[in-house]
Amino acid sequence: MAKGEGKDLTTGSPFRLIFGFAVPMLLGYLFQQFYNMVDTIIVGQCLGVTALAAVGSTGSINFMINGFCIGVCSGFAIPVAQKFGAGDEKGLRRFVANAGWLSLIFSIIMTTVIGLLCMDILRWMDTPEDIIQGAYDYIFVIFLGIPVTYLYNLLAGIIRSLGDSRTPVYFLLLSSALNVVLDFYSILGLGMGVEGPALATVFSQGVSAVLCLIYMMKRYPILRMSPEERRPDGNLMKILCGMGIPMGLQYSITAIGSVVLQTAVNSLGSMAVAAVSTGSKVSQFFCCPFDALGGTMATWAGQNVGAKKLDRVKKGTWTACLLGFAYSLLAFVILLFGGKYIALLFLDPEETEIIGRVSQFLIGNSMFYIPLTLVNVLRFSIQGMGFSGFAILAGVCEMVARAFVGFVLVPSFGFLPACFASPLAWICADLFLIPAFFHCLKKLRILFGEA
Repeated sequence: MAKGEGKDLTTGSPFRLIFGFAVPMLLGYLFQQFYNMVDTIIVGQCLGVTALAAVGSTGSINFMINGFCIGVCSGFAIPVAQKFGAGDEKGLRRFVANAGWLSLIFSIIMTTVIGLLCMDILRWMDTPEDIIQGAYDYIFVIFLGIPVTYLYNLLAGIIRSLGDSRTPVYFLLLSSALNVVLDFYSILGLGMGVEGPALATVFSQGVSAVLCLIYMMKRYPILRMSPEERRPDGNLMKILCGMGIPMGLQYSITAIGSVVLQTAVNSLGSMAVAAVSTGSKVSQFFCCPFDALGGTMATWAGQNVGAKKLDRVKKGTWTACLLGFAYSLLAFVILLFGGKYIALLFLDPEETEIIGRVSQFLIGNSMFYIPLTLVNVLRFSIQGMGFSGFAILAGVCEMVARAFVGFVLVPSFGFLPACFASPLAWICADLFLIPAFFHCLKKLRILFGEA
């Protein structure tokens, strides 16, 4: 493979390739979380607990909407990875072009509809009155950035499909530094409220998206398209939607359970909201390695299925699981003994009750990081193999579990069940994903004439 044409994952040591691919992706996820984490830290320290609760109360709806965008873009990248693995450069370019057209259409529709319904959504979630305006000011700006979310995640997904997991990270390094500067400037310099960090986040991600676009145009000759290859193609769009929409819905369906849970937590008051939102931010940061392994396996499975190397798909999946299990134990030890100290990044030391609840939340989640490893590795491997529909069913399992905690356990027992909502969701998803993975392998073996 010539320089600038991508990296082939269909030959070589699975451990070396997966680890080498996942580490840059991990840095990318860490910097994405860094965006959100810096917003929360600065808001909590500079604007107070009420503003912190306002921003935190939008976490689940933010995940539901932007998660759909991210999932769709991840799905769009799978046919690109498969065509790359199969050596079909023309087909690869046509999929890239049609993914761009679809992303443009989706972003326009979603930005318009969700922007109009933003306040209604917050009221449906029973957001406390003392924080609802702050929540709206923050999340409305974030939702205006939906086109930016599509642009960055589509371009980063395409670059990763070509075997390059490092380049998007370099641009996020630059934009994350810009995000920090703009956060402080918007609050301390311009005297803005929670909308300031939201604007900083959108603008910074836009910078990274533009840099990805410029890099792709200059670096990858394989992506230089003829006018015919740029034209919209209904059949290719249908294939892309068949991959992308199920993955987007998986995120959104999973998030519906989170919205139900968030609504239940909202009913416990702004102090509980602040504790859960702070704990969630820290947990998301510690979960970045699982996200990186998942993203790696989508590309790994996509390229190797394209090359018809199913044994490498299976071996790579097991390798990724072992990496995730080792990290799970390390993360649990860190959060068990250090969770309350990490909470001090967000909260004043005098907020002892909230800090205690944050520590409780983190311990409850980290105890079950091994099931989370399986969720990410198996789900994304299945998606990379071309069975995106299974993602929806896994998402339904998670949604039901979180909704049960939100509807039944939190109203009856208070804050403690909220600490174990995600672990229950991960276990329920694994009960589906483990047999589903082997079922998908069997179907592909039959399709490729190996059975």
